[in-house]
Amino acid sequence: MNRRTPLRLPVPRLPSRLPVDAFVLTLLGTVGLAALLPASGAAATVAEGASTGAVALLFFLYGARLSTREALDGLRHWRLHLTVLAGTFLLFPLLGLAARGLVPTVLTPQLYGGLLFLCLVPSTIQSSIAFTSIARGNVPAAICAGSFSSLAGIVLTPLLAALLLGGSTGGLSADALLKIVLQLLVPFLAGQLLRPWVGGFLVRHKKTLGRVDRGSILLVVYTAFSQGMVAGVWQLVTPARLGLLLAVEAVLLAAMLTLTWYGAKRLGFDRADRVAIQFAGSKKSLAAGLPMASVLFGAHAALAVLPLMLFHQMQLMVCAVIAKRRSHDPQEPLPAPTAPHPAPVGRITPPPGPR
Repeated sequence: MNRRTPLRLPVPRLPSRLPVDAFVLTLLGTVGLAALLPASGAAATVAEGASTGAVALLFFLYGARLSTREALDGLRHWRLHLTVLAGTFLLFPLLGLAARGLVPTVLTPQLYGGLLFLCLVPSTIQSSIAFTSIARGNVPAAICAGSFSSLAGIVLTPLLAALLLGGSTGGLSADALLKIVLQLLVPFLAGQLLRPWVGGFLVRHKKTLGRVDRGSILLVVYTAFSQGMVAGVWQLVTPARLGLLLAVEAVLLAAMLTLTWYGAKRLGFDRADRVAIQFAGSKKSLAAGLPMASVLFGAHAALAVLPLMLFHQMQLMVCAVIAKRRSHDPQEPLPAPTAPHPAPVGRITPPPGPR
């Protein structure tokens, strides 16, 4: 008689050291290239046109990849998703608005605009899922929460940026709204409509399309930082200001990690859900924020995306440590079955009468 071996689920490998995102290093190299060889004149016109097309392609791919059926299936856990959305598009913006008091002593107006824009960007999907898996959290909830956040960010991020950043993004003018619709919403909706026909192709060529994604973002970054170099915006940033910006972002990240963890506990979520809420509700998407900034800020996009790039690397390093520690947490015991206690033998307890 064969003995049955117990089912063992694969345990995600824990990071042995703090992650330094290779893509962030590539972004920094692109920034250096733009500083040494900025596009100007006719080359700037070509780069700007290519960047516009790259943004449209990115959002088309986002729409084509997002599974509407999976998103609808996740609606049954609506309390968790609303909690993540509240952290991403309510708590983050409120903290960003509170940082207005740091201008101009700690942050310049330009860096503050980038910090506030960072607070309006949707949550990331891939890293939230990875860290939730390492910490033994609710991975399906993290997938749905990240997808909902990305979907909501297509509309909420540009609108909140136009309302809260005012003149930095050109306000709510008809031209600004038309640019958002044409470069962000239309390609995204086209991707959703064509998903039944292109979904299989995207799955088969996932690696190639990943390179297209990264290449498009690098083009957007090069164009934005080239415009910044030509306009001389980097003369407004000093190493001391960058150090202060990093300190402010560290406080912001610590505040959101604390609020999402203990706030979810107060709302009655179990440990697995709290892990998903913490990682999905405290992170910001570099891939979604960079192309959005190029559309919203134009020539001022360089300073707008700098805080987001720094925050992205910081959140990876800090969340890697937290996920590793959470992986050693004891499992929550299952609730004991509630069964009626039998009355002692030989003794009858009469029902309570009226008093």
